[in-house]
Amino acid sequence: MSDQNRLGVFKTYKLYVGGKFPRSESGRVYEVTDSKGQWLANAPQSSRKDARDAVVAARKAFGGWSGATAYNRGQVLYRVAEMLEGRKEQFVREVAASEGLSKSKAAAAVDAAIDRWVWYAGWTDKIGQIAGGANPVAGPFFNLSTPEPTGVVAVLAPQKSSFLGLVSVIAPVIATGNTAVVIASADAPLPALSLGEVLATSDVPGGVVNILSGATAEIAAPLAAHQDVNAIDLTGADAALAKELEIAAADNLKRVLRPQPVDADSASDSEDWLASPGTHRLTAFLETKTVWHPTGALGAAGSSY
Repeated sequence: MSDQNRLGVFKTYKLYVGGKFPRSESGRVYEVTDSKGQWLANAPQSSRKDARDAVVAARKAFGGWSGATAYNRGQVLYRVAEMLEGRKEQFVREVAASEGLSKSKAAAAVDAAIDRWVWYAGWTDKIGQIAGGANPVAGPFFNLSTPEPTGVVAVLAPQKSSFLGLVSVIAPVIATGNTAVVIASADAPLPALSLGEVLATSDVPGGVVNILSGATAEIAAPLAAHQDVNAIDLTGADAALAKELEIAAADNLKRVLRPQPVDADSASDSEDWLASPGTHRLTAFLETKTVWHPTGALGAAGSSY
C-alpha cells in the first residue's frame, strides 16, 4: 500500500499516575498547538480528583523508593537516561514542535536533558556527603547528621522549557528519595507525557513520578492545600499564582521552593536551564536527622573500641 493511501495513526496522550496511563476522570481534553497555532494533539485536562489520585499513588510509592539504597536509585535513574537516549528522535520532534525550535536547537536541548538526568543519577549516593556529617560535641558521643527525603513533592514544571526544564525539576526530587506529582507545562505538555512512557518502561517504580497535564492553576491549588503533600516547587507558577500557593502551602508547613527572580509574564522561565544546576535542588527537599550515640567508656588508649 502506498503512503498516499495510508491513514496516519495519531498518538493518544494520557496522564501517568501510579505507573498506569489513565485519561482524566473528568473526560476532558484540550488542544495542544505548535508555535504557529497548528494542532499537534489532544492532551488530558486533569481535574482536582486526578491530582488527589496522584498524591495517593505518590504516597504509596514513597516507602519503597525512599527505603532503597542511594546506589540503587542511581542505577534506576541511569536506566531512564538510557531509555531517553534510545527515544531521542521522538523527543527532538516533540520539543521542536512544542517550543518552536529548529531541529538542531531542539536536539541540543534534548541532549542537555539526557546529560542532566545522568548528572543527577550520579549524585544519589553523594549528596549525603555534602548535606550531612559528623558534628563536634563535648562529651563521649558520636553526633551524626544525615539527610532524609521530605516525602511527596508537588512540582510545577517550567512553562516554556518543556523537556530540559522538566527534567531539571523532576530528577533532583526523585534522586534524593522523594516521590513527585508533576504538573506539565500547560501549553507544551507533550514531552512530559511522553516522559511518562519512558518511566513506565524503565525501572522506576509506579507512583514515584506522576505526571498531570492541564491548567496549571486548577491542578496546583488542590496540591498546595493537600495535607499529604510535604513540599511544592513553584517553578512553573507566575508571581500571582505562586503567592496564592505559598499561602495554601503554609497550612501544613510544606517546604516551598520559589526560584528567584520570578517573572510574572514568563512564569519564572527566566531561569537559564542550560547553566550548571548546582546542588540547590537536591537539598531543597531534604530533611536533616541528627542522631546522638554514646561512644562508651574511654580506655587507656583513648577508645573503648
